[in-house]
Amino acid sequence: MTDHPRETDFRTWVLEHRTRLRTTAFLLCGDWYLADDLVQDALGRLYSRWGRVVAAGDPGAYVRRILCNLHTDHRRRPARREISEADVATLHAHPQTRMDERDDDLIAALLRVPAGQRAVLVLRFFEDLSVQQTAALLRTSPGNVKSQTCRGLEALRSALRTRPAETAGPAKTEGAS
Repeated sequence: MTDHPRETDFRTWVLEHRTRLRTTAFLLCGDWYLADDLVQDALGRLYSRWGRVVAAGDPGAYVRRILCNLHTDHRRRPARREISEADVATLHAHPQTRMDERDDDLIAALLRVPAGQRAVLVLRFFEDLSVQQTAALLRTSPGNVKSQTCRGLEALRSALRTRPAETAGPAKTEGAS
């Protein structure tokens, strides 16, 4: 049995973009499990509109908007924001994902930046979107994107300067045990 061309095109697109979408979702929310849920939800919504989205242009832009909207919706629901203390330790670890060790401090600092500013930073610098593209995606003005970028970068710099003691220890050297 052969797949429908629409389904084959969708699968091909997902295989090419899934890892980046998952990383973007993680950078937005700071939780690999929630990132997986957000991406799965976003891809389900994308699939239901695949033909129209492809005909209209860039599926990546469409799914990034869905991811941002889903993340915003998740943050706004109070019951979803509550996590037990036992779950806090597992937020940043995911058994199937290995981030570069050099990125650990940056990611930890990024997760301490307020969510709205973090979304702008992720879209501008990780997704490499322009001010206008970010503004359109977040449904805000370019001026707001610029100010949120400036504030977000300052918050990120501050978070990097005041990183927790456990990550501020001596640097690892090769051959040290």
